[in-house]
Amino acid sequence: MSTIPLTNEQLKQQAPALFTEEPHYNTSDKYNFIKSIDVVNEIKANNWYPVSVSEASVRDLDKEGYQQHLVRFRHFDDLLAPLDNAVELLLFNSHDRSKSFSISAGIYRFVCSNGLVIADSVFESYRIKHLGDRENDVARAVANITAIKPKLMSKINRLESITLSETEKISFARSSLPLRFDKHLQVDYKDVLIPHRDEDTKDDLYTTLNVIQENLLRGNISGVNNITGRRFTSKEIKSISKDVEVNKGLWELAERIASIKLPEMALAA
Repeated sequence: MSTIPLTNEQLKQQAPALFTEEPHYNTSDKYNFIKSIDVVNEIKANNWYPVSVSEASVRDLDKEGYQQHLVRFRHFDDLLAPLDNAVELLLFNSHDRSKSFSISAGIYRFVCSNGLVIADSVFESYRIKHLGDRENDVARAVANITAIKPKLMSKINRLESITLSETEKISFARSSLPLRFDKHLQVDYKDVLIPHRDEDTKDDLYTTLNVIQENLLRGNISGVNNITGRRFTSKEIKSISKDVEVNKGLWELAERIASIKLPEMALAA
């Protein structure tokens, strides 16, 4: 993740699909094609700058250049004066209809270089259908995320204020496993609670969320396949869709725990 904005040339090197000039030939005539880079440039005009980009791998080479891609943006204020956590804007798209054009919100935690994706139950995703002055979905979505930044930062502060007992941390870890592992894959919940730095040896809900997230996403968790009896070690999640699925699921679990531990927080959300 870059600490300074990526140039268009860097974006093109890392995710050529951003610059695709037309949709995949299998899309219908009703498909409203918008170049991803045009939306990136419009978002930049609203003081959010790209700091990370990725695109999905393809099995069908015919879809190379049309696959799903993700750009993460950070606001000018957060680039100028970085704090421990920053609200990010996430732009998703594809040109083969595998992923709709949308803007979501995320949280970047600098201490572990992890990027959480906020669950839709907390922040609505916005689909992009138009550019220009008329019905500009991009401007509306960017404005809404900008407006909600203080609320999201306040929510992080509340999650940090909630202390979990060892039993509660174990329950969180156990509940998180199905987000990453199928039922026939048996792993030790203790492995997803192992911190990887001194800053993460804390018992608050937000830190626990990030520790579990890092372990689920980065892999290296050992277990046993109950069907084959073979041992396995999980690999890093590189799929954009699976990464988002795990992130949103973890955030929803954290929200649920917060509503139990601090009911007034749920009422204030």
